[in-house]
Amino acid sequence: GDRKTVQLQTVKHAEKNLGEICHLLGSYTRKTAKLRDKADLLVAQLFDFSSTEGHEVQMGLKNLAEDLAMIQDYRQAQVERLETRVVGPLKAFGGVVKNKRADLKKFNTDLNRELKELRKVEKIRLRNPADRKSIVSFLKLENTQSHMNLKYLILLCSYL
Repeated sequence: GDRKTVQLQTVKHAEKNLGEICHLLGSYTRKTAKLRDKADLLVAQLFDFSSTEGHEVQMGLKNLAEDLAMIQDYRQAQVERLETRVVGPLKAFGGVVKNKRADLKKFNTDLNRELKELRKVEKIRLRNPADRKSIVSFLKLENTQSHMNLKYLILLCSYL
């Protein structure tokens, strides 16, 4: 009971926080890309304006435009790195968390089924304690299934 609750809370906590982090990083990446686009427009406008001015102003505006263009190259690299190295892997990890939630749900369903079967065995034992053969064969089957589910739970916990 306690361990199951802790695992469910861990998965819920991871889903909530990863979702929020992905949302914020996506927003940050989009806004950085918009800033890059606006600066590209500014660079183009500076080049256009410089062509209509005198030599000194023209050189100053072109230098400013070139410097601003270099900054935008760095901003472009930042956007690409954010998308490939941060947002992408976080989205993939979100899928892992969803799979773990589904696995945990399946395990809980199996566990509840096993508990129900054990209650059934207890009822059989109380009704007819002399029928040991059917009780023992039923318990052997349940023990095999429980052992497989226990291994699965241990494997599942190691990934959380």
